[in-house]
Amino acid sequence: MPIRNLYLSIYLTVVAVLLAFALVAGLLVRSHVGGERERIESGINRRTLALGELLANSLPEAGTPLAEQAAAVQDWEQRMRVPLALDDSAGRRIAASPVFERLQDDGETTVRIPLSDGRTLWLARPPRRSDGFGRPPRPILDEAALLLTLLAALFVAVAAGSYPVVRRLTRRLEALKQGVQTFGGGDLAHRLAVDGNDEVAAVARSFNQAAQRIDDLVRANRSLLANASHELRSPLARLKMAVEMIEGAAPDRRADLKREIDRDIRELDALVEEVLLASRLDAQSELQREAVDLLGLLAEEGARVGALVDGAPLRALADERLLHRAMRNLLENARRYGGGEIEADVQLDATGAVAMRVRDRGPGVPEAHRERVFEPFFRLPGHAEYAGGVGLGLSLVRQIAARHGGTVRCEAREGGGSCFVLTLPADVVVR
Repeated sequence: MPIRNLYLSIYLTVVAVLLAFALVAGLLVRSHVGGERERIESGINRRTLALGELLANSLPEAGTPLAEQAAAVQDWEQRMRVPLALDDSAGRRIAASPVFERLQDDGETTVRIPLSDGRTLWLARPPRRSDGFGRPPRPILDEAALLLTLLAALFVAVAAGSYPVVRRLTRRLEALKQGVQTFGGGDLAHRLAVDGNDEVAAVARSFNQAAQRIDDLVRANRSLLANASHELRSPLARLKMAVEMIEGAAPDRRADLKREIDRDIRELDALVEEVLLASRLDAQSELQREAVDLLGLLAEEGARVGALVDGAPLRALADERLLHRAMRNLLENARRYGGGEIEADVQLDATGAVAMRVRDRGPGVPEAHRERVFEPFFRLPGHAEYAGGVGLGLSLVRQIAARHGGTVRCEAREGGGSCFVLTLPADVVVR
């Protein structure tokens, strides 16, 4: 049955890895200890046999009095510091040290060396001494047991210590999952708590940014739909009335009604076009950037409204179609509401950014409304719907500027009027 809890899956994985590590380490320790013991045993046996052969050649012959043989055994035992015993050919004990007897009674290992004359020499291996000769040290096994105990303790400690860490991590992932489900359920204002600076926190921040973007888009679309519906009512109502009146109207009046119908249809076309453009800009599709002659673009659009155009011959990497639309909207806005002479120029500012300005000599924009004029369908007090425009022109300019990494602002012009400044960042300028 698959494990459904992520924290349990991660925790069991950690425990399994630790267990495998402990088992492998235990096998390696066991193998090392066994090999080391065999090596020491072999070395001691070789040394013991060599010592036995040396003593066998140094002992008195079998016919020598027993007392002399016993004295020789005791002498070599004292000189070599090795417990010894000597039996005759019949197996009777000729000589043996008390230490040898005690070790043999305790079951310690002894080495039997047959002599050529039938006697038997016995050597007992005492505990290891500073000369390096003796029985294999028992501490090897003690150290192995200690190491295995430490590995087991480490396994338990890490297994116990990793649980709260894994649980805290997966609890944050569960909170992330719950937040996504809440957002997906329709609560677009829901945001995740960002805790720390790790990958989970980065995911939470990314989700919050995406959620904010989605929320903004939904709000903008709702507002756009509501305002567009309101803006559509006026030309549609005028069209309906004109169609009803045109049938029984006099010829002169009929011509006026046709012109009104044409004007309303153009207004509807413009509104639909700008709504579609606003939607495309909200969708953030990739810009078609190319090197654009900004002064030439400004001169082309300025010629439509009779503006005086000046500036530096600058080029920038931008979407030419969108920049044309932005400057056209600014110039049309100046022609419609500014009145009098219109001026436009393009220059580099002190930071190296591009500044494209459109100036008019109209009544200007009150300071309290200089930000609001860029809102969709906002109209200054006293500007009726029939004054022209569909209320999206300046909003589109701000969207286009933002898509290029720039800004647009409204300033008061010295001597009266307004000055709209569209800026593009310095990194798009073609040097």
